[in-house]
Amino acid sequence: IKVESFCPRHHIYNNIRMESGIMSDKLNSISNELLNKNLKACSNEECYEVIKEYVARLEALREREDKYLQSKLGKKLYYISAEFLIGKLMSNNLINLGVYDEVRAELEAAGKELAQIEEIESEASLGNGGLGRLAACFLDSIANLGLNGDGVGLNYHLGLFRQVFENGRQKEVPDYWIGKDSWLIPTDVSYKIDFADFSVTSRMYDINVYGEKTTNKLHLFDIATVNEAIVNKSGIDFDKDDIKENLTLFLYPDDSDEKGRMLRIYQQYFMVSNGARLILDECRAKCEQLNAALTDGERKSYRNLPELAVIQINDTHPTMIIPELIRLLTENGDIDGTAISMDEAIKIVSASCAYTNHTILAEALEKWPVRYLEKCVPQLMPVIRELDKRVRERYDDSSVYIIEERDDDSRGLVHMAHIDIHYGMSVNGVAKLHTQILKNTELNNFYKLYPEKFNNKTNGITFRRWLIHCNHELADYITQLIGDGYKHDADKLKALMSYAEDTSVIEHLSDIKQNNKTALAKYLYDKQGIVINDNSIYDIQVKRLHEYKRQLLNAFSIMTIYFRIKEGKLPNWTPTTFIFGAKAAPGYARAKAIIKYINEIADLVNNDPDTKDKLKVVFISNYNVSYAEKIVVAADLSEPTSTAGLEASGTGNMKFMLNGALTLGTYDGANIEIAECAGEENEYIFGAREEDIERLKKEGYDPKKLYEANPEIKKVVDTLIDGTFDDDGAQGEGSFAELHNALINGTSWQEADHYFHIYDLPLYVET
Repeated sequence: IKVESFCPRHHIYNNIRMESGIMSDKLNSISNELLNKNLKACSNEECYEVIKEYVARLEALREREDKYLQSKLGKKLYYISAEFLIGKLMSNNLINLGVYDEVRAELEAAGKELAQIEEIESEASLGNGGLGRLAACFLDSIANLGLNGDGVGLNYHLGLFRQVFENGRQKEVPDYWIGKDSWLIPTDVSYKIDFADFSVTSRMYDINVYGEKTTNKLHLFDIATVNEAIVNKSGIDFDKDDIKENLTLFLYPDDSDEKGRMLRIYQQYFMVSNGARLILDECRAKCEQLNAALTDGERKSYRNLPELAVIQINDTHPTMIIPELIRLLTENGDIDGTAISMDEAIKIVSASCAYTNHTILAEALEKWPVRYLEKCVPQLMPVIRELDKRVRERYDDSSVYIIEERDDDSRGLVHMAHIDIHYGMSVNGVAKLHTQILKNTELNNFYKLYPEKFNNKTNGITFRRWLIHCNHELADYITQLIGDGYKHDADKLKALMSYAEDTSVIEHLSDIKQNNKTALAKYLYDKQGIVINDNSIYDIQVKRLHEYKRQLLNAFSIMTIYFRIKEGKLPNWTPTTFIFGAKAAPGYARAKAIIKYINEIADLVNNDPDTKDKLKVVFISNYNVSYAEKIVVAADLSEPTSTAGLEASGTGNMKFMLNGALTLGTYDGANIEIAECAGEENEYIFGAREEDIERLKKEGYDPKKLYEANPEIKKVVDTLIDGTFDDDGAQGEGSFAELHNALINGTSWQEADHYFHIYDLPLYVET
């Protein structure tokens, strides 16, 4: 094939596919070749393997094409993150490669259903919530835009955990997701990573990130000595002492004890040390290619790293990549063997790294004791101390120092975010309000030092997965109405506004919604044996279980409705199904108590003869991306109800709205920008706003006074302690009594109802 440099990519790509026979062969030919049987005779598992082979062959052709058309010598993004919540990949890969419809048609001709084959795939357990989903959406978007960028993370064998319920309480069990159906590709990339008193040898595994315009990679590092057998079979407890056996077992191992916190440091250093070496190796290779083409001019070296690479640090977990890169540059020197001074290394790295701040919650802004770092990765501490010394020489303000001196710990704490801000080129928040709070209050001391570094990048979603992939019927109808330009430019969805008053279009959209509701009802029954009424309103709240996200507010609202129905106050209540999906961190006792409370409410209202036909409460187990794909398309109402000022962004609200759900939420995070775009009249906004919360904090907030003044609120909140529900004799933190006490007893917001549930509850119920 003669390939001219000016030929359009898609033209050459299709020519290659035709000449290779893939366009005419497709699945049936591959199944005969690999399995000696036609597609019709294949099991769903065999069909899955055939599709994977088809994708691999398409990728091989793309690699041939990329040799000619895609320069890998330009600037490259390394998106380094502890989480990548990528979901199932098969259908998403087919969509991004442009072959989804033809694969589905060929399967149907052979009597196969793509939806059933999709169920074969295990979902990669590499993330938890919005942090990981954002990373996955970015990788998808980067590949579809044809940008040069890879992800860097860890290959967690057992993921976060698999959630099951026992008597309404969350129980964590291992999530064994790695099998022959996974999309992991072993590579030959390997590094020796040194810790204080031992070393490990890494191996890199890749997951291809297919886009319309290019294929990028998600690089996941692992070690061969990990031993899944050390995990307690009845839960997720394991021996935390042998790092060689447990290093990449779990995402976010329980850090409620010192061994768990040390393991977090081992994990994070393992991730960044591998990432730093990979970045420098690829920089070296790129420089050698560029230098080979030079006849004169300045030769490229590690000193050119800022023009060849950008390293995006997703939250504070990968922060150690900054001192690690500095260490590697100063210890090993440049490509040509010349020395790189500390001043030069700091300048190179600071111009190459950028930091995304996801939250103002102190618990998420990591601070590691110096003694932990000295025990795990002592080679980093001289660099960190040097970085701190330079900050102290420039600024007489202890609040911006990297190492915080502590009376209770003579060696102090290392503030990871402070490293990112001082020694990175950019600091971005993830929603307009969030970034304003960072600049005005939470990081104001840093904003005064570096106003040019701070910027906002509101989180987003990839509509290829969250519309085209998970809502085929709606995507096809939108294409029928306005063409398919929106698949490449989401702004073109605005053309739908011309149909806002067209009743036939509205009715068709309603029919699509109803079809999705019926499909979700079937999915819930098939997966968990749950029966729901698909002619009820689907009111859905799915997100990580945390007090500030206020699933408890929703639970109290349901109990208010329950009591009102029992008292005959809601004779015309429309049947409503409330669906929750969330995991609580294993050590977060109060969040786990909220899960138990919601499951107790479900048992009550679902079985009461007065309410069982009007209210249904469902808490799905092990909520993940696959569940989300079924839920977001079926929702009538989504509930992003975080305490104003605390939800940095939130993207579930975007996924729900994109699929036609209404929003009932606070004026917080991305809800604000959605309201500005869609009109606040098209959202159900309730409760205190960020300025109201700040006023209440200053003037004084007494939730007990509000609770005692409102008999309805008191009755509902007291269901935690009045015997309405069985708490299995739980005592202390994580019991209903402790939850009740945390809401009511205290003289300030720091002591009681830290997230303003009682203040917002009556406003929420009426909205």
